[in-house]
Amino acid sequence: MPLKIIGAGFGRTGTLSMKSALEQLGFGPCHHMMEVFGKPDHIALWQEAADGKPVDWETVFSGYQSAVDWPVCYFWRELSQLYPEAKVLLTLRDPEKWYDSAIATIFKGMLSRSEGVTDPHALMVRKLIVENTFGGDVSNRGHAIDVFNRHNQAVIDSIPADRLLVFEASQGWAPLCDFLDVPQPTSQYPSSNSTADFQKRFQPKPNADKKE
Repeated sequence: MPLKIIGAGFGRTGTLSMKSALEQLGFGPCHHMMEVFGKPDHIALWQEAADGKPVDWETVFSGYQSAVDWPVCYFWRELSQLYPEAKVLLTLRDPEKWYDSAIATIFKGMLSRSEGVTDPHALMVRKLIVENTFGGDVSNRGHAIDVFNRHNQAVIDSIPADRLLVFEASQGWAPLCDFLDVPQPTSQYPSSNSTADFQKRFQPKPNADKKE
């Protein structure tokens, strides 16, 4: 089943909310970084992709109708060419607020686990995001925001306007539903994975058996 929707927006631009929205609109399952956890075979495929090796995208996206967030957004060019009928979503937010959110969540985790990492998922994420996307430096605010802005502009400049929706979560259902030509739900547009939600989800769990 070919992808119908390709998310080109970086993580921390409302991608988990977009995943929920697309699934509500009938474009699910939607691939997201959350889908990769606990799937060693998929982690290996994404690691190969991060290393620049050929990837069987049909295997990666088997069963999915849409895909957003990292690691998908890094490969927006390849995927938009592979699936020429797919529409492209570029989720955005204010660059300064994006960095504030990213450094308090995903970047913070990468920086704190930079030495002695052996977990395959963490290695893949570090390779794809820290090294490939940001040139090894996510702690430099100006540099990271520049990468963010240049990425977004590249998508806007490359994808035909009738195939692309530039979207911010504050816009709600209307532009998304118009773009996808589907009815607008009566419920509120999803809102999930705030900085506090993210930190709570990934905070270390206390070891009840730990002895002093």
